[in-house]
Amino acid sequence: MPILIRSKGDNKKMRKRKSWLSVSALGLMLLSSGCGNGGEPAAQASASGESGAGVTKIVVGTGTAFPKVCFIDENGKLTGFDVELLRKIDELLPQYEFDFQTMDFSNLLLSLETDKIDLVAHVMEKNPEREQKYHFNAEAYAHWRNRIVVAKTNDSIRSLDDLQGKKVLTGATSAEAQILENYNKEHDKKIDIVYQSGQANDTVSQLVSGRVDATIAADFVVPVIDPQGQLKQVGEELTSDDVLYVFRKDDADSDKLSDAIDGAVKELKEDGTLSKLSVEWLGSDVTGDHAK
Repeated sequence: MPILIRSKGDNKKMRKRKSWLSVSALGLMLLSSGCGNGGEPAAQASASGESGAGVTKIVVGTGTAFPKVCFIDENGKLTGFDVELLRKIDELLPQYEFDFQTMDFSNLLLSLETDKIDLVAHVMEKNPEREQKYHFNAEAYAHWRNRIVVAKTNDSIRSLDDLQGKKVLTGATSAEAQILENYNKEHDKKIDIVYQSGQANDTVSQLVSGRVDATIAADFVVPVIDPQGQLKQVGEELTSDDVLYVFRKDDADSDKLSDAIDGAVKELKEDGTLSKLSVEWLGSDVTGDHAK
């Protein structure tokens, strides 16, 4: 069952308290209460709703199995680049209160469509297929390039054509899966796509052992998942995409939230916070124009 983890930071509490002083002492007491680090609130039955005093609760869908991006640390805390960035954004938007609901990556977009969450935060790349069904905010918070990844000892693969008849690991509903699926639509000799659960963390072992021949990953991913250097990126860049948040399409509330997040992302770019978070969590600056 998905876990709901509250993300109200101390700075945001102070911002919201200042804006609520004119409401009432009772309202202030209710709104300033929240879960401590040692507890978890009950899972919410629906997505966005009024949290009190005009503050709208936003349910953020993310995962727990992407090292450095969205994962559970040794203290049982949900953290990572995507999570900590949204906590910073939340501090800048006193009209919203963000709650994180975690689930398998393959369920995120479906949960958005069925109104169980209000936005997806899982380093989601913008591509034409996704744009047909979902709304993306305008201000990218990262930008990276996808390439083929193989075991370091593999010198036989350099391009998508070399993957014909080979087993290629990818996550269901991922942008990388779309690259492989598009290739198969256009070629008679197909790539053998092996879909991996979003909770699996065995990409390196599958490649090194030969259970699969390759995968496709963004440029920052290899050092994150393979600190021992058993893999390598090969060939030309396959795609180059902005990384954005995903919202429901043709939804006025989602559009308003998207615009607010754009403003916060711009502010975090300008003051250097976004770049700092990227270096801290991903080992390099992959944010916005810095990565292009």
